[in-house]
Parts: sequence; structure tokens; C-alpha cells
Amino acid sequence: MSTETKEETFTLEEILTSLKTSHRLILWNDEVNTFDHVIHCMTKYLDYTENQAEKIAWEVHNKGKCAVLEGSFTEMEVYRKILQQEGLTVTVD
Repeated sequence: MSTETKEETFTLEEILTSLKTSHRLILWNDEVNTFDHVIHCMTKYLDYTENQAEKIAWEVHNKGKCAVLEGSFTEMEVYRKILQQEGLTVTVD
């Protein structure tokens, strides 16, 4: 049985950015995901209520993006990867 490891590389900008004490997870509008899917992901992974998640979905729809979480770079990267696996367009700022 072999074990594969995945090597991740970071740019200097990403490393310097990670030194900030607080980062934001940004959810972006796209033409792929439905309101229902966004609401489902916000409630399942970020513990928002249905009402809060619906407000986020509308803000993303109307303004093009919404900051959905704030915390350490490492924490935001974990949630970014989870939400990207669900098909959402998210970045860490």
C-alpha cells in the first residue's frame, strides 16, 4: 500500500498575506450555483441560520460578493477548500 502526499506551494504574496492576524472568507457570485445550494452550504458548514444564509445569498447576488467568515488564515483556508469542493466560488482576503 502506498501513501501519496500532495505538496502545496505558496507565493511570497500568499505567505505575507498569511501573516495578517485576521482574514476574511469571500463568497463570490457566479452563474452556476443556486440560491438553495448557497443557503444549504452556509447553514451546513458555517452554522448560519436559514434566514442569515438567505441574506448572504441575496447580498452575493446583488453586490457580487459577501464576506461570510473572519478568522486566521489557516481557518479560512480550511473553509475555502470545503466550500470550493461544494462548487462555490470563494477566496481568502
